[in-house]
Amino acid sequence: MQGQDCSAFYPFSEGVKAEYTTYNKKGKIEGATTYEVVSVTSDADQEVATIHSDLIDKKGEVLTSMTYDIICQDDKVSIGFKSLLSPEIMEQYKDIDLDITGTDIDLPNNLSVGQNLPDADMKMTISAAGMNINMNVMMLDRKVVGQEQLETPAGSFDCYIITYTTKMKMGLSRSSSAKQWIAKGVGLVKQEEYNKKGKLTSSGMLTKYSS
Repeated sequence: MQGQDCSAFYPFSEGVKAEYTTYNKKGKIEGATTYEVVSVTSDADQEVATIHSDLIDKKGEVLTSMTYDIICQDDKVSIGFKSLLSPEIMEQYKDIDLDITGTDIDLPNNLSVGQNLPDADMKMTISAAGMNINMNVMMLDRKVVGQEQLETPAGSFDCYIITYTTKMKMGLSRSSSAKQWIAKGVGLVKQEEYNKKGKLTSSGMLTKYSS
């Protein structure tokens, strides 16, 4: 159970790098997020890829960084719940003590159109100035809705399309929805986010990839 044999969709090889360019609702570049597989470890029943991620502004400056794990076990990958943190939240609380727990995002190696996928969630407690602020992000109603070939600056990819709803609670509740295009061996290729009225608010596209 080594390398790509374990995970169908996400790369489990050290040194793999990907860059996603992010766009606002008008399609203008907002910045980018880079990912690198910095280590891969394995034992008898699972394989773990550690991902380092940088959030970059439109000037090319690194705003903040984070690290999380992707675990491959039992014919699926589980993506660390920390990846549910939006780049804006990462930047806002980068110097503050955070307590984060949650349920990882599961993605089976075998997907089919019409398939329902498990929910995921993340709970975060922010400790600042003697106060605790609680935040909850839930990823609900995940479903494989189609297949599509995508042309990107990083290449052409055969993708499965997954839709889901995101609910964020931090005092007030906020609901949005998203669509992801995921390709075998690469992972996320494209993502679009919509407000509760169904209007596009932001998007991201794989623009560089090296293995």
